[in-house]
Amino acid sequence: MELIERVARVLAGQHYSRNAGNPQAGASAADVVDARWTDFLDDALAVLKTIREPTEAMAFEGDAQAWHRMVEAAIAEAEG
Repeated sequence: MELIERVARVLAGQHYSRNAGNPQAGASAADVVDARWTDFLDDALAVLKTIREPTEAMAFEGDAQAWHRMVEAAIAEAEG
């Protein structure tokens, strides 16, 4: 599963899940998320574009250039 799909599914879950604070949601949002995650692809891409630059703390802990390249690869994969 591509990163963009994982992010989109999380965003859909946040939107449709009772556990995420949606009182209108059913007991399980899994079926709705499976059916509607593609509605969140634009938002997921925006998230990836936002996180491509590591924070100062992230860069301190690891290879900032590698992080940037990995997120750019995920963006390229998503944009096809």
